[in-house]
Amino acid sequence: MNVYNLILTLLILTLLIFGAANVLAQSAPGNVVKYHATINDVKYVYTSAEPVARLKPGDILDTNTLDCFGNVIKKPGDTLSMVKGDNPLTGPFYIEGAEPGDTLAVKILDLEVDGDQGVGAFAPGFGALNETNYTPMLHSPLPEKIWFYPVDHATNTATFQALDSKFSVNIPLHPYFGCIGVAPSAGEARSSIVPAEFGGNMDSPEASVGNTIYFPVNVPGGLLYIGDGHAVMGDGEVAGTAIEVPLRARVQVSLIKGQKINWPRFENENAIMAVGAYRPLDDCVRIAFTELVAWIHQDYGLSELDAYELLSQVAKIHLNEMVDPNYVVVASIEKKFLPAKKK
Repeated sequence: MNVYNLILTLLILTLLIFGAANVLAQSAPGNVVKYHATINDVKYVYTSAEPVARLKPGDILDTNTLDCFGNVIKKPGDTLSMVKGDNPLTGPFYIEGAEPGDTLAVKILDLEVDGDQGVGAFAPGFGALNETNYTPMLHSPLPEKIWFYPVDHATNTATFQALDSKFSVNIPLHPYFGCIGVAPSAGEARSSIVPAEFGGNMDSPEASVGNTIYFPVNVPGGLLYIGDGHAVMGDGEVAGTAIEVPLRARVQVSLIKGQKINWPRFENENAIMAVGAYRPLDDCVRIAFTELVAWIHQDYGLSELDAYELLSQVAKIHLNEMVDPNYVVVASIEKKFLPAKKK
């Protein structure tokens, strides 16, 4: 072998070694951070609290959440008066390097119902068809009722059993976070019942396995909270609850430095989705579509007016819930209708 061939061989080997190392670096899983939440350390507000753990971008969080009742409603005869607070939150989790003006990305890798039973309920003053603080009525409020849903992990279903008859039916499960969000800006503390610009109680089935959720970073570290596990929920959450369950969860966090968004967003392989959370419902929809127009313009290069017109033809609207202090709508467009994403 002459000197030229030797140098060429060494160069090829070097490129192969560095190429393999680069592939390994890209595909290697992030560090796994484990945390276990109990009723003694959950939170009931989204705010700049002391973090329970720290993660680096790329890390995977392996943790649990309690159900919206704090796991205390377990059997017939239990009442909502036993509940310490609504929607107990696991967290917050500090993400190293996250600063205001960045975007936090949370990819949901795995969600499992952590138990063999779910709970559904409605209570006086809550629900889309009940009198509330926002829709006061002269008639008496609906009485408290609680339903228990046996969960069959083998068939991935929960069973609805009517309280006033023998009717029952199995419902396929679709686990997701009812609550997922970050600390608000300006030192605010927002109730775990509220959905808003920081995410929060969005009750969005889009917060499920395979989807990535984007949040605006409002404070150093972002401060991620999760909770309010749902086994499944109908559009609107009209009676005020889903099939409420504790969850086991694995999520991966990453950062988009220097990119500011105003509201949460969802994305998967097939679609991009923007959140609107407000009252009345028409303003809620306007927020979602305004955000989606801006996303298409920024990342896919269409003008705002072209994006607006395209959405008028192919967009979808999902009414997630209409019972919380703010309503939540997700507006979406399938990627097959969009140009290639800008580099």
